[in-house]
Amino acid sequence: MKFPKVYPLQEIAAIIDCEYVGDSNFPVLGMNEIHVVEAGDIVFVDHPKYYDKALNSAATIILINKKVDCPEGKALLLSDDPFRDFNKLTNHFKPFQASNASISASAEIGQNTVIQPNSFIGNHVVIGKNCLIHSNVSIYDHTIIGDNVIIHAGTILGADAFYYKKREEGFDQLLSGGRVVIENNVGIGALCTIDKGVTGDTTIGEGTKIDNQVHVGHDTVIGKKCLIASQTGIAGCVIIEDEVTIWGQVGTTSGITIGEKAVILGQTGVTKSVEGGKTYFGTPIEESREKLKQLANIKKIPEILIKLK
Repeated sequence: MKFPKVYPLQEIAAIIDCEYVGDSNFPVLGMNEIHVVEAGDIVFVDHPKYYDKALNSAATIILINKKVDCPEGKALLLSDDPFRDFNKLTNHFKPFQASNASISASAEIGQNTVIQPNSFIGNHVVIGKNCLIHSNVSIYDHTIIGDNVIIHAGTILGADAFYYKKREEGFDQLLSGGRVVIENNVGIGALCTIDKGVTGDTTIGEGTKIDNQVHVGHDTVIGKKCLIASQTGIAGCVIIEDEVTIWGQVGTTSGITIGEKAVILGQTGVTKSVEGGKTYFGTPIEESREKLKQLANIKKIPEILIKLK
């Protein structure tokens, strides 16, 4: 998430009431999760296991809960609770804005786009030309939709990320300040849910077609001309490259990559990154030929046991 202007470090520190290390005028351009940070971004870290990763990331401002040596060319924000203060910044720069109309006055809707009754279009949504939005679709604030997109009834774009920190009193939610971006010529079935990024974009690439009842987690990037069948659940921060086919009832873990033109057969659990250009099946995932050979061999076990007796 980029800020509307460049802020000096001392002003950001004042917002969250914390100490800082570095030039008081050190430039702060935005805030992001560690997998998408760039120079000028704030990244937060609150566990020793990840200190080095955050300090050595592309981020130049580290919101951290321990006094450490500041890397050259970077700055530190010292907080007793970086998770809480990251939320404070999200709430400051992108607070929730209630709507008072089914289609927000700030929404931009392209020529020849049709929006069926009972749909909700949030604040600062942009929808391109020649789109068809069926009834009971909810499109949350700041969503971007390209041209020639079809979205079927009951689908929700832009719900919060499923991202929580466990505390003694319960689970504390990490606020979502990102967006959903749907590129041109995408088709989305009925009752799908696509969560917005925590700080970045959840993106559906041009020409991709998604069946009914598919879930896409926060900050996931789906490439161009993919096919994703019903009841598939894609976790957060997944990269699905171009022309991937995913059949029904597939589930993935987070933070993995599915290579270009891979085919994932139905009911597969994608437990790790997989190369493109191959067909996969099973849980844990393996190339389909190997997995099917294993299943065939398992069927022979009763016969082998009889022979051994």
